[in-house]
Amino acid sequence: MPGPPPIIIKKKISHGGHHGGAWKVAYADFVTAMMALFIVLWLLNSSDKVKKAVGGYFKDPTGTSKMVGSDMVGAGENFIVSKDNMEQLKEQLQKSIREVPKFDKLENHIDMTVTNEGLRIELTESAAGTFFDSGSARMSSDGGDLLKLLGQELGKLPNHLAIEGHTDSKQYPPGAIYTNWELSADRANAARRLMQENGIHADQVTQVRGFADQKLRKLDAPMDPSNRRISLIVQYLEKKPTADDASGEKAEGEKSARGEKGTGTKEPAKEGEKAAPAGTPPEKKKE
Repeated sequence: MPGPPPIIIKKKISHGGHHGGAWKVAYADFVTAMMALFIVLWLLNSSDKVKKAVGGYFKDPTGTSKMVGSDMVGAGENFIVSKDNMEQLKEQLQKSIREVPKFDKLENHIDMTVTNEGLRIELTESAAGTFFDSGSARMSSDGGDLLKLLGQELGKLPNHLAIEGHTDSKQYPPGAIYTNWELSADRANAARRLMQENGIHADQVTQVRGFADQKLRKLDAPMDPSNRRISLIVQYLEKKPTADDASGEKAEGEKSARGEKGTGTKEPAKEGEKAAPAGTPPEKKKE
């Protein structure tokens, strides 16, 4: 009699499915939280200067709040021109004046240079007269348009301005009452009046200078038309010392004062002499 049929047990081994990337998101959140925790702990133990710097970054991450204008259009009211950023103002003004009508005609007669005094903007004349009528303080329409735009842009700055007038060496007839001195000063004043009507503050211009032909642009060609010019100088604005600087100077002063007090020493007693006890008057020398 045959035995019972064998029992065959089949086991199906199933592999685990794909787990996906959810754990990566959770891990990234954990790492970010830990980084934030360490930054907070570091800030709590940092100086006030570091805290202000970090706070300023979060208020203005791009660092453009104190640059000239927004998106490099226009001059910013909070922009303080110093020796470090005068080139930025120069580049911005060069872009702005391109909006002046007939700029192609004026382009070769506008010169901007950074000097020890500040940003010098020179508007030079041509033989036919670009900004002023020849021998007169009457301004041309092209010159007026440019000075109006400069007044609007420079009026947004806290910096002081100086305006100069220059002439060539061509003199008026002998005995004339009106000379190059009057002409250079009148042209500088005409530029001042127009700019103050279009943005420059009344107390922003600190000097109006008339130099006649005493400061020629081309010394080897005193009659050259480019010697006749108006110069606008945007003067540097010195940065005011901060509270941190003042406290640092005070600490240094106190430290040096303490050092001076502690430098007083007595001369050591000579060999063979006993040091006198404290409070003993010095012996008188025998005659």
